[in-house]
Amino acid sequence: MNETLATGTARTDRERVLGRRRERIGPGGDPVAPATAPEPRREPAGPSDVVLDCGWGRLVFGQTFHEQVAVAHVLRSEAAGARDICIYLRDPHVLVSRLPDELFIDPSLTYRLPLGERRPAATGRMEIPGLVVRPLRDADDADADAVNRIYARNGMVTAPVEVLVDNAGTDRFLHLVAEASTGEIVGTITGVDHVAVFGDRENGASLWCLTVDFNTAPPGTGQALLTELADRLDERGRAFVDLSVLAENSGAIRLYERLGFHRTGTLCVKRKNPINERLFLPSAPVGYDELNPYAKIVADEAMRRGIRVEVTDAHWGELRLTNGGRTIVTRESLSELTSAVAMSRCDDKRVTRRILTEAGLSVPRGRTATGDPDDLAFLTDVGPVVVKPARGEQGNGITVGVRTAEALAAAVELARRFCPDVLIEELRAGEDLRVIVIDHEVVAAAVRRPAQITGDGVHDVTELIERQSRRRAAATGGESRIPIDEMTREVVAEAGHRMHDVLPEGQVLAVRRTANLHTGGTIHDVTAELHPAIATACVAASRALDIPVTGLDLLVPAPDQPEHVFIEANERPGLANHEPQPTAERFVDLLFPGTRAPQRLWSPAGPGGVA
Repeated sequence: MNETLATGTARTDRERVLGRRRERIGPGGDPVAPATAPEPRREPAGPSDVVLDCGWGRLVFGQTFHEQVAVAHVLRSEAAGARDICIYLRDPHVLVSRLPDELFIDPSLTYRLPLGERRPAATGRMEIPGLVVRPLRDADDADADAVNRIYARNGMVTAPVEVLVDNAGTDRFLHLVAEASTGEIVGTITGVDHVAVFGDRENGASLWCLTVDFNTAPPGTGQALLTELADRLDERGRAFVDLSVLAENSGAIRLYERLGFHRTGTLCVKRKNPINERLFLPSAPVGYDELNPYAKIVADEAMRRGIRVEVTDAHWGELRLTNGGRTIVTRESLSELTSAVAMSRCDDKRVTRRILTEAGLSVPRGRTATGDPDDLAFLTDVGPVVVKPARGEQGNGITVGVRTAEALAAAVELARRFCPDVLIEELRAGEDLRVIVIDHEVVAAAVRRPAQITGDGVHDVTELIERQSRRRAAATGGESRIPIDEMTREVVAEAGHRMHDVLPEGQVLAVRRTANLHTGGTIHDVTAELHPAIATACVAASRALDIPVTGLDLLVPAPDQPEHVFIEANERPGLANHEPQPTAERFVDLLFPGTRAPQRLWSPAGPGGVA
């Protein structure tokens, strides 16, 4: 709480400004030190480190804490789905500056209503015909259930019924409800008596969760709840009641000011959690809604940290990110930190194979297609092969399982439609594993499986593919669809079916050979299962390629076994495909290390120091 509020003085704004100027400027206009030593810091009196569970979250009374580090510990322990609020903290901006990635100053204003002799006449008890304002009953759960229903209707965090009931039975809370003539609860307000909670020497109170059911509450219900709470706190002898209101809520602010509330300098600190996102995230930049999921996940993480985001090319997925004096341009997970050399090493699969082989890593046998008898000799030697463009992405032009000379010629011709250089590679059995490596650390691993359909005994294969394709497109923002092309027809035919066959209910049928996500493949997180030998090899591959962000494709018998071969490396892997792993977080850590969440709390480390 600021000094004016703490001492109860009533200096005008002009007096305060003049006082500060007199402290800073001497007779000749030169800056001088204050004539008197600064007032020593007053430590909290009475109980310390006071935290009050309100059900929807905790109230952290900052004025009762001796050290800000203790406040940070409390806010970091916030329960999932809760909304903790720290209020009355001395120098809240200092705490937030130390943990900017975790905490923020709530964009709300604090208003105070004086009570007792200074209470404005406008806040006298308000009577509304048919409406009764009474305490929440602690004898049963009906009132608490009704309160939660109102919270939910207004997008607020609900509270465990037992917590609301227990709190209502103590003198720390004044939990009131507005009951209509029908017996329905149509509004609620919570008052907290600071004297009962921690013996507040300022003799204050605060008001929380004032809300009504806008569909059923009569006009004036909110004001009736507020004035009744003020009456009850007045009867207890409290000196004031504070409330916090969003700065954008101009309607509520006009009401409070009309009732005699006045602004104070008190600020609230909250934790950056999903519930609070709209309070600390900047407004979405122009073009944000046009971004694909792979660029949008980067923009979201950057905005969450307060990094400025400009969409420079929405269709291309290109962003300009700025924090302080540092600016980096990204295209999805590709950034200026990836050199042109590293990008070219991943772009040509033949170069990737050569570099990984020279690094002692395992790759399938392969050769560049030449169109001469050596291609067929290679097929005869190794057995079934994969034919693919040396340069390309999204599975275009790839043929899997080539076994004959005729099929080899057709596959090479298909691949050359996408790139004149074609790679023939030994077909290795196993699961398709994608490993994301960022800053030479494994961040995520997932098994990718080819698109498949499940019979329902009603729809034929074509209809099932179309339905599954629509589901995949909806789940990926249009990025994943199952094409009905010659490859799909071949895979279905190889399984003994025709496109117009009706599959029996429950029968599963793979309809693509490759697990590429853009052709309907699905992805399944296996990060926790990844064998250490594979993780080590992936880090070695990223270092050999000298690339800061890469998606490595491997074939493995199983992700928890050490055997593996590398298939290719991607310089722009899709980070949105690996939830719940923190791919976007680690990517932005790489781009802006100064915004990385601290691994531990600061501790006092000498004068003004941060350990």
